Amino acid sequence: MNPPTDTAGLALNISAVEREAGLSKDVLRMWERRYGFPKPVRDDNGERRYSATEVAKLRAIKRLMDVGLRPGKIIAHSLDELNALAEGRVSARREPASPATESEILALLSGHDAPALQNMLANLLMRQGLQRFVLETLTSLNHAVGDAWMRGDLAVFEEHLYTEQLQVALRTGINAFPRQLGAPRVLLTTFPGEQHGLGLLMVEALVVPEGALCISLGPQTPLMDIRRAAVAHKANIVALSFSASFPVRQASDGLSALRRDLPPHVTLWAGGEMTRRVRKTLPGVVLIPDLASTIVALRSWRAHRVTATA
Repeated sequence: MNPPTDTAGLALNISAVEREAGLSKDVLRMWERRYGFPKPVRDDNGERRYSATEVAKLRAIKRLMDVGLRPGKIIAHSLDELNALAEGRVSARREPASPATESEILALLSGHDAPALQNMLANLLMRQGLQRFVLETLTSLNHAVGDAWMRGDLAVFEEHLYTEQLQVALRTGINAFPRQLGAPRVLLTTFPGEQHGLGLLMVEALVVPEGALCISLGPQTPLMDIRRAAVAHKANIVALSFSASFPVRQASDGLSALRRDLPPHVTLWAGGEMTRRVRKTLPGVVLIPDLASTIVALRSWRAHRVTATA
């Protein structure tokens, strides 16, 4: 049986859908079994083929998952209903620091002008300073790019270009500060299954100007290796980042287990949008629900350290 096409384009195979929607092949197959969506047809070779309409709906679901919605709660919605939910999420966020800046960034991404994008991000960071750039501009820009991707205004490769150029700008800004030899030594990573590493870089950009020494392992470090790294690097703080889509139960259990394994003197931070959904106390874990609270937590750690040594 030949796969159907629609007005939005040819049907895509599962590898193409994985790239376009940002969902793994295993997730696509599991949803097909559990929820009856998507409903790919099979081509003459027995390979799955997905219509462009299905891909658009998968993109919308993925973006809503990234802001904390569960797929089982929204997968039965129509594309129009998902878009309405997305628009509600967009309008609910705070006003952008500069709508003109957001529009220019989106135009550069759509126009595939990587050099101009890199220059603009670098100039914004230089004018505002590292901490202000992260707190006042970057969060808004990240939302704008994510919302544009969800609406289909940006392709996956365009969103990836933004992330890559942003990482270049942040690392350049971070490296402008001399490496500190004092405290605290902050170990940065995420749990296995948490692929979003940009949050780690944003935290590093906030605490390095405060005099912290950061050791970043990147994302997806096994729990036992986090403990080993904390001991090996003589870390004072282990900081973990969680995106909105990370399961709360999995995070809570992992944090409790890590807290038991870490030396008692090592402070454990958990930050990111997921932490806003934690409803129970996690003894020995400092929850940091927003970026600005990172600086507060760092200064609190220093104040307690001074009190303890007095």
